Amino acid sequence: MSIIIDGKKIASNLRNELKKEITELKKKYGSVPGLAVVQVGNVAASSVYVKAKTKNALEVGIEVIDHHLDETITQELLLDLINNLNKQSNVNGILVQLPLPKQIHEQTILDAISPDKDADGFHPVNVGKLSIASNNDNNLLIPCTPYGCLLMLRGLKIDLVGKNAVVIGRSNIVGKPMAQLLLKESCTVTIAHSKTNNLPKICNNADILIAAVGKPEIVRGEWIKEGAIVIDVGINRIEVEINGEKKTVLVGDVKYNEAFKKASAITPVPGGVGPMTIACLLRNTTIAFKNSNLNV
Repeated sequence: MSIIIDGKKIASNLRNELKKEITELKKKYGSVPGLAVVQVGNVAASSVYVKAKTKNALEVGIEVIDHHLDETITQELLLDLINNLNKQSNVNGILVQLPLPKQIHEQTILDAISPDKDADGFHPVNVGKLSIASNNDNNLLIPCTPYGCLLMLRGLKIDLVGKNAVVIGRSNIVGKPMAQLLLKESCTVTIAHSKTNNLPKICNNADILIAAVGKPEIVRGEWIKEGAIVIDVGINRIEVEINGEKKTVLVGDVKYNEAFKKASAITPVPGGVGPMTIACLLRNTTIAFKNSNLNV
């Protein structure tokens, strides 16, 4: 019987710890972490994510500075805003919600965020620090989704040393930093992707399988080694027919019902990785606040 890894519960525990920590930080420094949230346009999914992130931030005691901009804004004006936020002492973390409109180059915007205020952990400086750090330093700003995956693995209370880990996906946001984190846990890591030859065979050798390829239910039950741990990062909207009516549902990159029969532990979609991503964003903002006060 597979264990369902409850991301909502683990994220709730992390938020409760952060809430207590922020209460103590306020007593010590007389202020709380500040998170600037920048949203451009009105993409429905982005609005949902921003609302959830803002709600969770406020609940743990983080001050939220909201900037909702028109979708026609120029890259120059957006860069001006980022530069101003970099200078504001009450802003410890900066989150630019992706995707951005086509007239704006996303990497240029992400690179403009001060590495010390990089709530998402995407800045090249923080990517480099993660790469060369000897362990998972508590002061590092680490990409939120992969760090959330690592916390879920740690929550299983198993020895990760020497485990064969396969990461399907090579993005800068999930795949590459996930591999770095697993290497630091002394796993033997393989990075695969949608163009990998014999992908099912490679997955079948994994003690830990991280699916982050962005293709609905690509990972089938027969791909999974008996007793493997499966972390499904995918969030895909597909249309299905239920009782003769077409409806849109959320599914992961893993065919859940098939994988459930083979895995020793598995994350659901939704309710798995998603809540952890937001909780780790709040963690990064709190770390950035603590780092800024250490440097005063």
